Amino acid sequence: MSKKKTGKIGVLLVNLGTPDTPSTPDVRKYLREFLLDKRVIDINPVGRYALVNGIIAPFRAPKSAKVYRELWTDRGSPLMYHGRDLQAKLQTALGDKYHVAFGMRYQNPSIKSALEELREQSVDRIIVVPLFPQYAAATTGSVHDKIMEIVKDWWIIPSINFISSYCDDPNFINAFAELGKKYLAEDNYDHVVFSYHGVPERQVLKGSDHGYCKLGTCCNSYNKRNKYCYRASCFVTSRLLAEALGLREDQYTVAFQSRLLSDPWLQPYTDEILKTMPAKGYKKVLAFSPAFVADCLETTIEVGDEFKEMFLHAGGEKWVLVESLNSSDPWVEALRQMVLEN
Repeated sequence: MSKKKTGKIGVLLVNLGTPDTPSTPDVRKYLREFLLDKRVIDINPVGRYALVNGIIAPFRAPKSAKVYRELWTDRGSPLMYHGRDLQAKLQTALGDKYHVAFGMRYQNPSIKSALEELREQSVDRIIVVPLFPQYAAATTGSVHDKIMEIVKDWWIIPSINFISSYCDDPNFINAFAELGKKYLAEDNYDHVVFSYHGVPERQVLKGSDHGYCKLGTCCNSYNKRNKYCYRASCFVTSRLLAEALGLREDQYTVAFQSRLLSDPWLQPYTDEILKTMPAKGYKKVLAFSPAFVADCLETTIEVGDEFKEMFLHAGGEKWVLVESLNSSDPWVEALRQMVLEN
């Protein structure tokens, strides 16, 4: 009696996106696709269209293009080549029974092209891994939304498993801790900052489980009622990472960066709290960006360069950014274990 030959398991890695080039037209194109997503700017469609096309994209694109040119390397966008490196290393780690594809939520390579790649392989099922450790409707939720929009037109839809959050995954925490331990062994830092990408407070409240979320002490524990609360997810990542690094509660601060427009976003704001640190005696600060698993504009430029300049101007002496996980071996192993468990 012969055994049925089963097809491969597809693994889809998805990151946010990057312009095709650092030119102003390509950056404008990227910003438009990104910011017109109803989950990113969650206001009425007419207002969103007017805001993005009439104000943000025209005026922000030239400034952003200049920053992207600073970030660009011979290999192109870091978010792109770190993603490709991760794809290749995870493929090797998983072996021939799996096919690993890589896509971006915005721009190229598109999610659609990555899904077509998996369909060409006739995979039996697909495991989707958004490269955002903490669930947010504007990131992980948007990836899920886009995938379902695409596959609804397929005649045959394989089983699809979404890994929605891994903010407290022990292997993910260990991968970041291994990076941080090297820096803590090299110098005596006065304080550690865990800086996360911010989201509007209203987006957190919209996803609250029957009003459970109050943007307060409810996030001090991570449980089934707030497991998809972005703020609670950031807090639990920070607590576990601090524990792995041997930090006391008074030795680190959780803050949020990259706010947009005037609505209240999650606080405290990183750019504001870092200016107060030198006066408190925190002259040497080590910064992490645990919401990002690949170095990009928000880590290298914003946290690494701009925040450093602000900190030194406020009287600080040393501001160091721990690099993202990128395609490090512990991160590849963490992803391998996630895939096997799912």
